[in-house]
Amino acid sequence: MPNDRRAWVPGGTYFFTVNLQDRESDLLVREIALLRRVVVTTKARHPFAINAWVVLPEHMHCLWTLPAGDSDFARRWMVIKQLFCRGLPAATGANARRERGIWQRRYWEHLIRDSQDWRAHFDYIHINPVKHGWVSRIQDWPYSSFHRAVRDGLYPQDWAGNVDGVVPGGD
Repeated sequence: MPNDRRAWVPGGTYFFTVNLQDRESDLLVREIALLRRVVVTTKARHPFAINAWVVLPEHMHCLWTLPAGDSDFARRWMVIKQLFCRGLPAATGANARRERGIWQRRYWEHLIRDSQDWRAHFDYIHINPVKHGWVSRIQDWPYSSFHRAVRDGLYPQDWAGNVDGVVPGGD
Protein backbone atom coordinates (compact mmCIF):
# COMPACT_ATOMS: atom_id res chain seq x y z
CA MET A 1 0.00 0.00 0.00
CA PRO A 2 1.50 3.34 -0.96
CA ASN A 3 2.42 5.67 1.87
CA ASP A 4 -0.08 8.30 0.68
CA ARG A 5 -2.93 5.95 1.66
CA ARG A 6 -1.81 5.69 5.25
CA ALA A 7 -2.80 8.12 7.98
CA TRP A 8 0.39 9.85 9.14
CA VAL A 9 -0.47 11.71 12.35
CA PRO A 10 2.41 12.92 14.54
CA GLY A 11 1.92 11.62 18.08
CA GLY A 12 -0.93 9.41 16.88
CA THR A 13 -2.11 6.18 18.40
CA TYR A 14 -2.33 3.26 15.99
CA PHE A 15 -3.64 -0.29 15.94
CA PHE A 16 -1.60 -2.77 13.89
CA THR A 17 -1.94 -6.34 12.69
CA VAL A 18 1.31 -7.85 11.42
CA ASN A 19 1.37 -11.34 9.91
CA LEU A 20 3.97 -13.90 9.04
CA GLN A 21 3.92 -15.02 5.44
CA ASP A 22 3.38 -18.62 6.57
CA ARG A 23 0.06 -18.48 8.42
CA GLU A 24 0.63 -22.04 9.70
CA SER A 25 3.90 -21.14 11.45
CA ASP A 26 4.50 -20.86 15.19
CA LEU A 27 7.63 -18.76 14.70
CA LEU A 28 6.53 -15.73 16.72
CA VAL A 29 5.87 -17.65 19.94
CA ARG A 30 8.76 -20.07 19.33
CA GLU A 31 11.11 -17.05 19.04
CA ILE A 32 9.33 -14.83 21.58
CA ALA A 33 12.55 -13.97 23.42
CA LEU A 34 14.08 -12.69 20.17
CA LEU A 35 10.93 -10.71 19.35
CA ARG A 36 10.98 -9.09 22.79
CA ARG A 37 14.66 -8.11 22.42
CA VAL A 38 13.98 -6.68 18.97
CA VAL A 39 11.10 -4.56 20.25
CA VAL A 40 13.21 -3.24 23.14
CA THR A 41 16.02 -2.37 20.73
CA THR A 42 13.62 -0.68 18.32
CA LYS A 43 12.00 1.34 21.12
CA ALA A 44 15.45 2.51 22.24
CA ARG A 45 16.27 3.73 18.72
CA HIS A 46 12.82 4.99 17.75
CA PRO A 47 10.70 5.54 20.88
CA PHE A 48 7.01 4.71 21.07
CA ALA A 49 4.60 3.68 23.83
CA ILE A 50 3.10 0.21 23.81
CA ASN A 51 -0.51 0.47 24.95
CA ALA A 52 -1.33 -3.17 24.21
CA TRP A 53 0.23 -6.12 22.40
CA VAL A 54 -0.60 -9.75 21.80
CA VAL A 55 1.63 -12.22 19.98
CA LEU A 56 0.06 -15.30 18.45
CA PRO A 57 1.99 -18.04 16.66
CA GLU A 58 1.77 -16.44 13.21
CA HIS A 59 0.52 -12.89 13.74
CA MET A 60 0.39 -10.11 16.28
CA HIS A 61 -1.77 -7.13 17.13
CA CYS A 62 -0.64 -4.04 18.94
CA LEU A 63 -1.66 -0.55 19.94
CA TRP A 64 1.11 2.07 19.92
CA THR A 65 1.29 5.76 20.65
CA LEU A 66 4.04 7.64 18.86
CA PRO A 67 5.93 10.59 20.34
CA ALA A 68 4.67 14.11 19.65
CA GLY A 69 5.97 15.29 16.30
CA ASP A 70 6.66 11.75 15.04
CA SER A 71 4.43 9.77 12.66
CA ASP A 72 6.95 7.25 11.31
CA PHE A 73 5.50 3.93 12.42
CA ALA A 74 6.67 2.40 9.11
CA ARG A 75 10.32 2.82 10.11
CA ARG A 76 9.65 1.09 13.42
CA TRP A 77 8.01 -1.89 11.70
CA MET A 78 10.84 -2.09 9.18
CA VAL A 79 13.40 -2.21 12.01
CA ILE A 80 11.42 -4.79 14.00
CA LYS A 81 10.97 -7.04 10.98
CA GLN A 82 14.59 -6.77 9.85
CA LEU A 83 16.13 -7.28 13.30
CA PHE A 84 13.85 -10.26 13.92
CA CYS A 85 14.93 -11.89 10.64
CA ARG A 86 18.60 -11.20 11.33
CA GLY A 87 18.35 -12.72 14.79
CA LEU A 88 16.73 -15.98 13.69
CA PRO A 89 18.74 -19.17 13.66
CA ALA A 90 19.91 -20.12 10.15
CA ALA A 91 17.74 -23.25 10.26
CA THR A 92 14.57 -21.15 9.89
CA GLY A 93 15.53 -20.29 6.31
CA ALA A 94 15.09 -16.56 6.92
CA ASN A 95 16.72 -14.13 4.56
CA ALA A 96 19.14 -12.42 6.96
CA ARG A 97 19.17 -9.10 5.13
CA ARG A 98 15.49 -8.52 4.34
CA GLU A 99 12.04 -9.19 5.76
CA ARG A 100 10.97 -11.16 2.67
CA GLY A 101 10.33 -14.82 3.25
CA ILE A 102 9.19 -14.39 6.86
CA TRP A 103 6.77 -11.47 7.02
CA GLN A 104 3.86 -10.50 4.85
CA ARG A 105 4.99 -7.42 2.97
CA ARG A 106 2.13 -5.27 4.19
CA TYR A 107 0.42 -4.86 7.52
CA TRP A 108 -2.90 -3.52 8.74
CA GLU A 109 -2.76 -0.09 10.36
CA HIS A 110 -5.61 1.93 11.81
CA LEU A 111 -5.39 5.41 13.31
CA ILE A 112 -7.30 5.49 16.60
CA ARG A 113 -9.97 8.19 16.46
CA ASP A 114 -11.23 8.51 20.03
CA SER A 115 -11.44 6.79 23.42
CA GLN A 116 -14.23 4.45 22.29
CA ASP A 117 -12.15 3.36 19.27
CA TRP A 118 -9.11 2.92 21.56
CA ARG A 119 -11.05 0.71 23.98
CA ALA A 120 -12.55 -1.41 21.18
CA HIS A 121 -9.08 -2.13 19.78
CA PHE A 122 -7.58 -2.61 23.25
CA ASP A 123 -10.23 -5.26 23.98
CA TYR A 124 -9.85 -6.83 20.53
CA ILE A 125 -6.12 -7.29 21.08
CA HIS A 126 -6.62 -9.00 24.40
CA ILE A 127 -9.47 -11.31 23.37
CA ASN A 128 -7.60 -12.47 20.26
CA PRO A 129 -6.06 -15.68 21.70
CA VAL A 130 -9.57 -16.80 22.74
CA LYS A 131 -11.03 -15.76 19.37
CA HIS A 132 -8.49 -17.95 17.58
CA GLY A 133 -8.97 -20.87 19.95
CA TRP A 134 -5.49 -20.89 21.49
CA VAL A 135 -6.93 -20.68 25.02
CA SER A 136 -10.39 -20.69 26.55
CA ARG A 137 -9.49 -18.05 29.16
CA ILE A 138 -7.56 -14.93 28.21
CA GLN A 139 -5.45 -15.04 31.37
CA ASP A 140 -3.96 -18.36 30.17
CA TRP A 141 -2.23 -16.78 27.14
CA PRO A 142 1.30 -15.75 28.18
CA TYR A 143 2.20 -13.54 25.18
CA SER A 144 -0.11 -10.64 25.89
CA SER A 145 -0.15 -7.29 27.61
CA PHE A 146 -3.40 -8.46 29.24
CA HIS A 147 -1.42 -9.36 32.36
CA ARG A 148 -0.06 -5.81 32.60
CA ALA A 149 -3.58 -4.42 32.06
CA VAL A 150 -4.82 -6.54 34.99
CA ARG A 151 -1.98 -5.23 37.19
CA ASP A 152 -2.86 -1.68 36.11
CA GLY A 153 -6.53 -2.22 37.04
CA LEU A 154 -7.84 -1.99 33.47
CA TYR A 155 -9.32 -5.51 33.57
CA PRO A 156 -10.33 -7.97 36.25
CA GLN A 157 -8.28 -11.19 36.15
CA ASP A 158 -11.28 -13.16 34.88
CA TRP A 159 -12.18 -10.77 32.04
CA ALA A 160 -13.36 -12.75 29.04
CA GLY A 161 -14.37 -9.98 26.65
CA ASN A 162 -17.15 -10.11 24.12
CA VAL A 163 -16.13 -11.86 20.91
CA ASP A 164 -19.32 -10.70 19.15
CA GLY A 165 -18.99 -7.24 17.73
CA VAL A 166 -15.24 -6.78 18.23
CA VAL A 167 -13.43 -4.55 15.78
CA PRO A 168 -11.96 -6.51 12.87
CA GLY A 169 -8.16 -6.41 12.89
CA GLY A 170 -7.29 -7.51 9.40
CA ASP A 171 -6.48 -11.13 10.23
